[in-house]
Amino acid sequence: MAGGKPFRLWASGPRRDTPAPQDSDEPKSMRQPPVMQAGRSPKRLRPIAVTPTPDLESPTRSARLVEHLRQGVLDGKFPLGRRLNEVHLSKELQVSRTPIRAALQMLAGEGLLRHTPNKGFTVREFPLSEIIDAYELRALAEGLAARLAAEHGLTDDLRQLMERALAEGDRALARRSDKEAQRAAYARTNELFHSTIHEAARSDLVTDVVRLCQRVPQASAHNVVAFDLADVRERHRAHHEIYDAILSREPHKAETLMRQHVLAVKISMVRSIARRTTQKRVPDQS
Repeated sequence: MAGGKPFRLWASGPRRDTPAPQDSDEPKSMRQPPVMQAGRSPKRLRPIAVTPTPDLESPTRSARLVEHLRQGVLDGKFPLGRRLNEVHLSKELQVSRTPIRAALQMLAGEGLLRHTPNKGFTVREFPLSEIIDAYELRALAEGLAARLAAEHGLTDDLRQLMERALAEGDRALARRSDKEAQRAAYARTNELFHSTIHEAARSDLVTDVVRLCQRVPQASAHNVVAFDLADVRERHRAHHEIYDAILSREPHKAETLMRQHVLAVKISMVRSIARRTTQKRVPDQS
């Protein structure tokens, strides 16, 4: 994005620890073609080395691209209604158009973008009132899910999934890394935590209502809106409290905490949108 560092998924140049292409077990269709530049011999692109991280902290390069664009849309870096040009994005992010197009198609499937044949992808507009309604409905549905989960109790598998989500969230928010990677890691743990509670509720109706709320992407548990680290740490602390209430078989407490949690996220989101609107209106004093 403007003013930020280039987003690189690939880098050119030799790599000593990379085997010759003919010895690779990778299917030929997955290999990157050489890049031809005028007056130069072709160079084979190689992936940037990524330090291995466990489980939820290991997104693929294509997933990194999707998350980068998703965060840009959620943070308002692309104006509402703006057409996203594949060529411009390809040059800006220094990746080919094929993964760009695939990422845009995925975001369109999530509802963040709108695809028009022969015109491409544009940032979808959602009235603030519609986003707030989705959060209000989600708070009711997720509160009920937490209550039902506490009434039924957790199986060993579901308990382990929730504990895993909490532990991964603790690590994601404690480590020192770039904000984008930290946000992506937390988004995955957040989605795991909430989806596990939906499963523990054993209610198709609750699942259907939550899915309906996700038609407004800003209200989805996967899309972490307004990523202020102190604020998100407070949200994650609420996860621990909700888990304790469910584990202790306290339905009323679990429902109350979950509703408060979702509504607190709504308030953070509204503040973030209001702040962006104010910044756009204030003229540059420099």
